Amino acid sequence: MTEPEPDGVEMLEVQRLRLIETAAPQVPSEHRFAMDRVWDEAVRANPGSLFDGPVVACAGLEWDGPCSLVLSWTRVTYRHYALRRVPGADALPSLFVVAVQPTDDGALLVGRMSPSTAAPGRWQLPGGSLEPPDAGEHLDEAALRDQAARELAEETGSDLEPAELTLWAVTCGENGSIGVFFRVAARPEPLLRERFTALLAAEAARGRDPELEEIALVRSAAEVARLAGPQVDYLEPIVRRHSRVWLGGGTCDAL
Repeated sequence: MTEPEPDGVEMLEVQRLRLIETAAPQVPSEHRFAMDRVWDEAVRANPGSLFDGPVVACAGLEWDGPCSLVLSWTRVTYRHYALRRVPGADALPSLFVVAVQPTDDGALLVGRMSPSTAAPGRWQLPGGSLEPPDAGEHLDEAALRDQAARELAEETGSDLEPAELTLWAVTCGENGSIGVFFRVAARPEPLLRERFTALLAAEAARGRDPELEEIALVRSAAEVARLAGPQVDYLEPIVRRHSRVWLGGGTCDAL
């Protein structure tokens, strides 16, 4: 059910995902004061790219059967992650969703974050942190699928129905952060580039910076390594997994 990777990212083979909300952790007062100081310093250093909005954090993972994972989550704000830079403090792992968009000839779409984002110049797949549900609503696999589809549309211009996304993998990476990956049906490369170009033009017409300033299509870890600039930790492991599946390697999805 787990697939170790040489770069420190753990790949979890998941077919079923169940989410359970838990209470937010209590942060000791001394850690809270230090957290606020670290956060305020980060905001001053990155004006306009950080905001203390609501976000979902991972409170725990537990297997309840082959390829079946239970994920406990809680409501925090982005400020909570400043605890990672407070000695002796415990910060919960972040939780994010990702859309895995292949082309019909086996490449994967990757994008480089714009200078105005919190991770300028970083190469990653379309996706983002999870927003907590409104009162009376539930966070489940369908809600994660909806957000992954929305992230794909907002970042690349490729819109599709959430039902077209399939749960594909879960990763555990830097700072214990948990990524939930949904695979999208393959599309022709010219179509993906056309929609991204149209999205850039629409954002420019609105006077806004796009989240991704550039896209690329990669087919191997070697091509990922040649991308200029920083990369998110899961990128090479996910491209390697995609390549194995594309070539017929077995995974939990094929069981």
